[in-house]
Amino acid sequence: MAAESDARSENLTLVQAVRDGLQTEMERDDDVIVMGEDVGKNGGVFRATEGLYDEFGENRVIDTPLAESGIIGTAIGMAAYGMRPVPEIQFLGFIYPAFDQIVSHAARLRTRSRGRYTCPMVIRAPYGGGIRAPEHHSESTEAMFVHQPGLKVVIPSTPHDAKGLLASAIRSPDPVIFLEPKLIYRAFREEVPSDSYEVPLGEAAVRREGSDISVYTWGAMTRPTIEAAENLAGEIDVEVIDLRTLSPLDEETIVESFKKTGRAAVVHEAPKTGGLGAEIAATIQEEALLYQEAPVQRITGFDTPFPLYALEDYYLPEPARIEDGIRDAMEF
Repeated sequence: MAAESDARSENLTLVQAVRDGLQTEMERDDDVIVMGEDVGKNGGVFRATEGLYDEFGENRVIDTPLAESGIIGTAIGMAAYGMRPVPEIQFLGFIYPAFDQIVSHAARLRTRSRGRYTCPMVIRAPYGGGIRAPEHHSESTEAMFVHQPGLKVVIPSTPHDAKGLLASAIRSPDPVIFLEPKLIYRAFREEVPSDSYEVPLGEAAVRREGSDISVYTWGAMTRPTIEAAENLAGEIDVEVIDLRTLSPLDEETIVESFKKTGRAAVVHEAPKTGGLGAEIAATIQEEALLYQEAPVQRITGFDTPFPLYALEDYYLPEPARIEDGIRDAMEF
């Protein structure tokens, strides 16, 4: 992390830290542009851009038509021109009309132009379940973007990381999908430095050290995973790894933790099939097979469309289900 120039900080929620990160980067670099549906005068559907329109004006905080493909296509043109746009998609489930622009153009611009152009843009989107939202508002489809070479995928789980990871994403020369777990937008507060700082992309964080089993997670699932680990304290010593960046994946931290414990579980709210849990399990097989004591447990959402209100809490991994999965790995 870059050195912080003084000790000034604020006690912020995650969504406030995102807003603070945008403001800090816009003050630092005139090429940073915020754009999207209702991000200007209205301050965004979750108020993540509140006040930025008044501070920076309509040329740098741009209210767009309701057209995701147009938002992302325009941002790609801005990025190729040398600006650093930060387009917002109101919910990850609304991003699919822009999928062609993202994978066919943003992700390929560097290689297509043989390095002549890059695409320094950050696509922000709230994602995940737990807030009783209707259809298309609760998807967790991060694996789609991780599968696409040329994209970085970042998911913070704390206010401190949200601001620092956003700064690193905006300064990156290549496109970043920055997914914000809306379940924890206002769930808790944390001291966040007032000045600019970076949390490096591609580096996981060890949230809890342990010796019996390594549990890998990210985003909103980090808190219930830590809660499960604390509930098991005295019975099982759980190490919790918050990946923070899913692409590039911090394979070194994943493997070194597993070599220490010999057992693993992955917790994510996305459906099980084709999720990142499978990639993490494969990485462990390839890099640390001889240390393995049990199959890798995947504690995930189900292979169904995200349900409506009555079944939402059942769908999402919660501490009791995470504890059961950890015990299964330990009892093998």
